[in-house]
Amino acid sequence: DSMEAAARRNAHRPLLKIKLGGPGDLDRLAAVRRGAPAARLVVDANEGWTGDFLAEGLAACAAAGVVMVEQPLPAGQDGLLARIARPVPVCADESHHCAADVAGLADRYDAVNLKLDKAGGLTEALKVVAAAKAAHLGLMVGCMVSSSLAMAPAQLVADGADVVDLDGPLLLSEDRTPGLVYHGSLVDPADPALWG
Repeated sequence: DSMEAAARRNAHRPLLKIKLGGPGDLDRLAAVRRGAPAARLVVDANEGWTGDFLAEGLAACAAAGVVMVEQPLPAGQDGLLARIARPVPVCADESHHCAADVAGLADRYDAVNLKLDKAGGLTEALKVVAAAKAAHLGLMVGCMVSSSLAMAPAQLVADGADVVDLDGPLLLSEDRTPGLVYHGSLVDPADPALWG
């Protein structure tokens, strides 16, 4: 009920990301879809699904119009993704960290979630973007819970990404000053005073 209510409050946003990964996921997914019938949905399963649930979970996501599922299986235990039909694009998150990891994901994933904190900074992030393109993988640019200073360089690699999730500063009790300026689901380019 609370997820449906939250989805209803945010139904005007073009994209909603849903954190799942446990018992009751299908009910929560259905509730969010009821609350936001027109929004694009991304499901982040946070390595919380099992091989036994994977096909059912992906089928439910496809039926609900989910546009992407992040990391449904635990890293290192995701080989099943190469052997089943994926009715929804599946995005690697915890299964990769740097550019050298990307090529080995192409049989199991359709996209990679690039986080600058995880990759080690902008230089490596640019290599991840190039590796994803070379492997014909889609790109999501995400983040950890971080200040605007960490989001500013991520904005550079977000251009052209299929999904952008740079809400880290919004999850802090206090961000740095100056910080990024958010307008609902949009964020302004970084002011030079923030990051050169």
